[in-house]
Amino acid sequence: MASTLSQLRGLRAKLLRRYDHRPLVSCLSGLYGCRWRRHQRRCTRPGDCCCNKLEGVSVALLVVTFCLTLVFLYFWGQAKNDYNDFDWFNFGNLGFWFPWSVVLLVIAAVFFTYVTVLMLLAVCLLSEGQKLYLHWSHKIGILVSLTFSIVATAVLSDLWSKEWTTLLLSFQVTAPYLHVGGVLLMTALAWPIALHFFRMSSRVRRGLVLGVYLSILWALYLVPLGLYSPCIKEDGTLGPAPALIGHRGAPMLAPENTVMSFEKAVEAGSEGLETDVTISVDGVPFLMHDHTLRRTTNIRQVFPNRTDTPAAMFTWAELEGLNAGAWFLSHNPFGTAGSLGADDRLQAAEQTVCSLQAFLQLAARTDKRVIFDLYRPPRGHPYRDTWIQRTLDVVQNESSIHSSQVLWLPSDLRALVQDIDPELQQTSGSRLPLEELQSNHIVTLNLHYSSMSTELTSEYAAANITTNLYVISQPWLFSLAWCAGVQSVTTNAPQLLSSMSSPLFLMSPDEYNLMWILSDLVSLVLIFIIFIFHWWRERRLAFCSSSEISLDNGSYSKFRTDLHLPVSSSGFPISCLPVHSLSRQTQLPVLCSSTRSAQEQSPSVLPVCHHLNSGNQVLQ
Repeated sequence: MASTLSQLRGLRAKLLRRYDHRPLVSCLSGLYGCRWRRHQRRCTRPGDCCCNKLEGVSVALLVVTFCLTLVFLYFWGQAKNDYNDFDWFNFGNLGFWFPWSVVLLVIAAVFFTYVTVLMLLAVCLLSEGQKLYLHWSHKIGILVSLTFSIVATAVLSDLWSKEWTTLLLSFQVTAPYLHVGGVLLMTALAWPIALHFFRMSSRVRRGLVLGVYLSILWALYLVPLGLYSPCIKEDGTLGPAPALIGHRGAPMLAPENTVMSFEKAVEAGSEGLETDVTISVDGVPFLMHDHTLRRTTNIRQVFPNRTDTPAAMFTWAELEGLNAGAWFLSHNPFGTAGSLGADDRLQAAEQTVCSLQAFLQLAARTDKRVIFDLYRPPRGHPYRDTWIQRTLDVVQNESSIHSSQVLWLPSDLRALVQDIDPELQQTSGSRLPLEELQSNHIVTLNLHYSSMSTELTSEYAAANITTNLYVISQPWLFSLAWCAGVQSVTTNAPQLLSSMSSPLFLMSPDEYNLMWILSDLVSLVLIFIIFIFHWWRERRLAFCSSSEISLDNGSYSKFRTDLHLPVSSSGFPISCLPVHSLSRQTQLPVLCSSTRSAQEQSPSVLPVCHHLNSGNQVLQ
């Protein structure tokens, strides 16, 4: 019983002791404020704030910068699905190719990492009871990071506002995990917040700190009540995976809109092929996405004076003489060209412009569906008014493909096309009222993935109208489309999505409820324990500091012969530990260290350390 009581007293003594981790604090202070020497650092004492007003503004700016850089990094990370579009957009404006999307991602990651390290240093210093002082160079770095985040967000919002829809869609699959991460972060912050909360003497500051902290915490706890995700489904309710349609073939594995690209898409498991059709000046429909030939051919070498001429104003003989594959190896648009074998690289370098006839023949031979955009020729083109009929002629008379394999997307002269070939699968690129879709014999909707909606997909499916979304190349976005019941997707990465056996982030409602309720409860218990511990500890320390040593006209009124002085390595009295509970080697330095802090306030403390030195000689 006596030994147990002694152990409990020893545990209590350890809990009441304030440890000074000097090497750690030196490192933290040096990195955060360039204060490597001990005399440059300051500890927070009971009643003190963790920083002065100027440093408080710096800390607030650091927190704001952390939040903004985190939002931008998450936003741009989720926009990876459209990096290729962003890079080609810049190519069209600047005239040269450069992977701007990756560069922007790297810069955002560097700024976020820098700000996050500063945040961690600040939290660690607060946990060690140190006052915050941020070096001026870091203040400049924070302003640069903040400026970058604001400017980049504003520019992208102006030029590419639809990507915010992508951000909102990403929350449908990541929100359950972001919630758990946020709860863990707030739980970790409970330690420094509780430490400084019970040291503050100002009720206004205490109320402000506690109010902000609890508001954010309870908001996080209650977020799951309003969260929706189609990937939270009952077991057995998940439908089949969406069919894959290769976007211009398999553009990650071969030059887009070439025979090689479509062959790679078929090998990767695509059930359909998508392309873009233009008609040459002599009436041959061919595959080309851009209105000029600059991006995907060697037009600069062959026809240097016609680089800006519309692709439709070339003859088929001229088009056949262009190389349509070497650009893929030199530009490496998806960063995947290096993974090709020697034979594939040689084949890619020799690709030429593909005709619509060759494309349809390949689809007929492999029994794949096709869908294509059809561009009307420019003014002065001989087929400007008959481009629909010329294209239909190739489908019906110059290829062996069955009309039911063709998803007819062009909206021009749809009624005429329906009369000429009723077996074509009429496809709409606009989300129209159900009655109008049915009156136009629409059987498929071809929509941008930002239009994804479980309710609309189910409504159209009930009317025998399937939904195809473009362009989906990231697994998380494909998982969302799968859970939403989408029938097919157009993708740049059929080789990647075809390998997925189930959606990412799929869970049952019971599993999700268990996850968020358990995380909230564990967090609440831990935060409660942390606050109770700091309340008890600071209360006992305040009692001991006020009752053990006091000055009365230059002498100690309560200096006991058994040396019941506080043990401290931070420079001031902090606990009620009897000397016999400490090792003989640590008693004297600790006591003298405690009196040194008091000596700064009153010279009468000096004899105490001298008396202790004398006592130590007796003990020895």
